[in-house]
Amino acid sequence: MYKTVNFTRSIRPYVEAELALARKKQRQGNQAEAFTHLENAHVLGQASTRLHVKVHLMMLLWAIKKGNLNEFCGQILRIVGAATKTAFGLVPSGNTGGANVSPFKVMSIPPKLKKIIEKAQSNEN
Repeated sequence: MYKTVNFTRSIRPYVEAELALARKKQRQGNQAEAFTHLENAHVLGQASTRLHVKVHLMMLLWAIKKGNLNEFCGQILRIVGAATKTAFGLVPSGNTGGANVSPFKVMSIPPKLKKIIEKAQSNEN
C-alpha cells in the first residue's frame, strides 16, 4: 500500500485540484459533477489518512448542502473508517468513497487517476 509521507506530499496537489474543481462545480450548481470530482479526490488520496479524512469531510459537506441524508450518514461512518483504518492499509483500492458503494468494495482505478497515483508512488523514493 502506498501511504508514506512522501506519497502524501506528492499526491496532495492532485487531490486539492479535484477538491477545487468540486467546489467550483458546486458554486455553479452542478452537484453531480461536483461529486464526481470528490470521488476522484477520494481515489487519489485514500492511501493518506489526512487526505482520506479530508475528502470524506468534503463529501459530508456536499451531503449537507444537498440535503442528502443517506450520503450524510454514509460519510459519518466513512470518516471514522478513514481515520482509523487508512494507516493500516485497510482501504479498498479504487473505491470512490460515496455512500452509493460499499465501503469495502475494491474498484478499478480509471487510467487517468492510476497514472497520477503511479507518479506519486515513484516520488516516494
